[in-house]
Amino acid sequence: MIRDTTIGARLWAVAVWTLTGFFVLNIAAMMATVITSSFSTRWLQSWLPQAYTTRWYISAWREFQLGDVLLTTFQIVFTVVALSALFGVPAAYALARRDFPGKRLLLLLFLLPLLVPPMTFGIPLATVLYQVGLGGTFWGVVLANLVPSVPFVVMVLIPFIEQIDPKIEAAARVFGANTFQLFRHILVPMLTPAVLAALLLVLVRTIAMFELTFLTAGPTSQTLVVALYYSVFAAGVRAVQSIDAMAVIYTATTLIWLLIALRFVNPTQIIGRAH
Repeated sequence: MIRDTTIGARLWAVAVWTLTGFFVLNIAAMMATVITSSFSTRWLQSWLPQAYTTRWYISAWREFQLGDVLLTTFQIVFTVVALSALFGVPAAYALARRDFPGKRLLLLLFLLPLLVPPMTFGIPLATVLYQVGLGGTFWGVVLANLVPSVPFVVMVLIPFIEQIDPKIEAAARVFGANTFQLFRHILVPMLTPAVLAALLLVLVRTIAMFELTFLTAGPTSQTLVVALYYSVFAAGVRAVQSIDAMAVIYTATTLIWLLIALRFVNPTQIIGRAH
């Protein structure tokens, strides 16, 4: 019986690792294909391109105005991150420390944008933004992305705040600390890893958020992922290599910010503290 259980566990482990390896191999193959295509001069009916060049990156930069698109992307992303912290951190503290009628309902409302597909609430949200004159503008895109970002920050920070002993805050107040001093000198240092983790994920989510940005962006407020979509499906004939070069730039942009953030944040430590 023990031997049968051991064999079954080994077979299950082999199956899991095989499926995982197959998935990773497919992802790596797709990425390698796109990267190779972005540097190829001609690639037809052969395993490798006939030659390599970087001119498709120059072409994509000029054709799709990537300088302006990247600037707009960074402006939107950092605005969303800053406002998410400004509104999300105090809201998380209030929900973690206070009990009041309707708290469970409020938590449910915060969860809905995270559980429901963005397109479900994105269409009515975009309709409202266009009716008030914010659709197609920079602030319209920012407001649309704040809808899931602020609840995300709140839900990530609540468990961390609940782990902080209220007696520490009470002791600080006994020694004369007001609310601002308490928040600045006591809570901020203790919550910095959690806040960085939440804002890191907000940054990556906003860069990759297609639906809400697509529904609310105008010609001058497109992020890189929306510009990539238009480059693929817009009318006209475009070189596949230029589009692949744009896709590589988008992926590299996301990975660079992720690596920068991971330089200052240890994900395993953050997860451990959350549990």
